[in-house]
Amino acid sequence: MPEVEGLLFIVAAPSGAGKSSLVKALLEDIPDLALSISYTTRAPRPGEQNGREYHFVDQATFARMREAGEFLECAEVHGNWYGTSKAQIGRLRAAGRDVVLEIDWQGAQQVRRLFPDAIGIFILPPSLEELGRRLINRGQDSEEVIRRRLAAAAAEIGHAVEFDYVIINNDFERARGDLAAVVRASRLAMERQRARHPELFNLKD
Repeated sequence: MPEVEGLLFIVAAPSGAGKSSLVKALLEDIPDLALSISYTTRAPRPGEQNGREYHFVDQATFARMREAGEFLECAEVHGNWYGTSKAQIGRLRAAGRDVVLEIDWQGAQQVRRLFPDAIGIFILPPSLEELGRRLINRGQDSEEVIRRRLAAAAAEIGHAVEFDYVIINNDFERARGDLAAVVRASRLAMERQRARHPELFNLKD
């Protein structure tokens, strides 16, 4: 089977919509996917580990990396910086690995300008009220941070129209299945199958 450049999946959502939990479940359901680990200047939340959820760096280190052009995309979100390593994505895709990129809508815009073939998936909460309850219940942010995130959520949701697929995370297991279905269907697209299995498309009667 010939080596074909890997697919790039962009998964974005307002904070608290369940994006991280769904991506984690996706990697369990389709273990040959590669997850891009972003860099961030925010402090680790309880239970997070450096190099697993994020590469946690200080502001000065992030600024040096940004100035050196090491990021495929970067954006400031809720007072913290996030960035995706250009080299990491390139290595994985060149090796034929399908990559999942978990970023915000600003980063998604930057990535799709460079990689218009990227497949965008937006996760929606069932309502802003439910989103607020989830942010409170997870107990990871202060009241001030939660208010700020909710204020930004409506504007973030407005960018869902820029994505190829929208999944409403009302029931987690259903949303989990929908996310895996998008990945599997994308792998079965005609042009991709023809590139991977050219011998099957040259059969003669």
